Amino acid sequence: MTAASHPFPVTTSQAVRQALLDRTEIALVDVREEDPFAQEHPLWAANFPLSKLELEAWTRIPRRDTRIVVYGEHDGQDLAPRAAGVLRSLGYTDVSLLDGGLGAWIAGGGEVFRDVNVPSKSFGEVVEARRHTPSLSATEVQALIDRKADVVIVDARRFDEYQTMNIPTSTSVPGAELVLRVRELAPDPGTQVIVNCAGRTRSIIGTQSLINAGIPNPVAALGNGTIGWTLAGQTLSHGASRRAPAQVGAGNLEHARTGARAIADKAGVKRIAFGALASLDAPGRTVYRFDVRTPEEYADGHLPGFASAPGGQLVQETDHNAPVRGARIVLADDDDVRANMSASWLAQMGWDVFVVEPVGDAQRSERGAPAANRPATPDVATVSPATLSSWLEAGDVAVIDVTASANYVKRHIPGAWYAIRAQLAQALRQIPPARRYVLTCGSSLLARFAAADLRALTAADVFVLEGGNAAWFDAGLPVEQGETRLAVPRTDRYRRPYEGTDNAAAAMQAYLDWEFGLIAQLDRDGTHFFAVA
Repeated sequence: MTAASHPFPVTTSQAVRQALLDRTEIALVDVREEDPFAQEHPLWAANFPLSKLELEAWTRIPRRDTRIVVYGEHDGQDLAPRAAGVLRSLGYTDVSLLDGGLGAWIAGGGEVFRDVNVPSKSFGEVVEARRHTPSLSATEVQALIDRKADVVIVDARRFDEYQTMNIPTSTSVPGAELVLRVRELAPDPGTQVIVNCAGRTRSIIGTQSLINAGIPNPVAALGNGTIGWTLAGQTLSHGASRRAPAQVGAGNLEHARTGARAIADKAGVKRIAFGALASLDAPGRTVYRFDVRTPEEYADGHLPGFASAPGGQLVQETDHNAPVRGARIVLADDDDVRANMSASWLAQMGWDVFVVEPVGDAQRSERGAPAANRPATPDVATVSPATLSSWLEAGDVAVIDVTASANYVKRHIPGAWYAIRAQLAQALRQIPPARRYVLTCGSSLLARFAAADLRALTAADVFVLEGGNAAWFDAGLPVEQGETRLAVPRTDRYRRPYEGTDNAAAAMQAYLDWEFGLIAQLDRDGTHFFAVA
């Protein structure tokens, strides 16, 4: 790829690497779907599928003059110029293409990583190696359960993940809640506390959080999480609903505050008064503002301009939440525990992090979830579910569903074809020609953007289903299930070896082996700036 072949400037792999080493702000944007992204990408690349770029860009890259470098070759197509055009239309002024794309990055000796959330996962491996985070094997934990030992098992994942599958007797305590609430579950300092997740990272970070914050109990990670449990031939539970107590006693809260503040100070976390927040908005600086409490607490009242990002998942998914490497991150809570603990980890990952000093409830004046920050949807012709039903009976329409493939498989309009928005041209080669096309998705939002793309590819009439699939289902109209009509492969989501309950043992073991190799990859890459306190 050369500068003469497209209207966008190019940035070399060396220049991207230098920006990372200089710790100046840059967003390295991979616009492929999640599965090809997860197969190989640079450490600090952030996945922004072209299919959903308008829906995500303004929220995830809030400053319009951010330096953005784009790449995205897949199946013989270079998606990057299309994505750069979208970004420019959204008002971004410093957009370039990665010169030679991912191939040039690799050819130049650039390290590439597999899976998703790699910065956080590789950081977890560094933490374990540097701090020698204690762990117990699945068989050792099972033995403790069998003999009814004095043990508390806490699951540091999201609650929905915990409900899907969990270690028997465990309680859901998502990562940022651990230091705040564990003393309520294990008031006796002699009680053994075990932290688990699906694989390794959240177990390691959760365990080390409790140790760093000075909990007096013996603490250990469940070695290799639910993957290790399954590989040991042990049985998981399903549908559990145990949660930590919502209320924290005054004494336990003070212990948690003292421990969290100490480790945050040690990690170099900065503090800022609520009234001084505007001072962070300097020219050329991106500032992410996150409320790290639970979504329910956030909805009940939060600081203006702060987005909901529960702390455990924020640390786990930094590449998604803060794709601009070198940006500032500001965290808030209402207990002076969760923000400090989350910030301590982000600071150790090389982020410039601030915690908002405690404020009164009156300052948390915003309620509910803020409106999504995205451009207005294109003007499109629409059709009602009832009319579409009659068109389908007449047989003169093709329905194209651009929803997530997992949702399509779960249920969809009979006869509908699954397609990825960015791959509509390929999809049309599989879908029989029709006099008119109807686009749909879960709510009709993505379909409205896709309609403009489709109109450029066909002379046929293009419509969008009013209210999307939700309106069709609510109307009680027929549904179909399964991979009945895939116009393109299901590459929109990477199948994680640690999710769900039907993963092959070989895939789970391969995932663990991959995690064990991350430190060596970090050493070869050299751009991480991880510093474990």
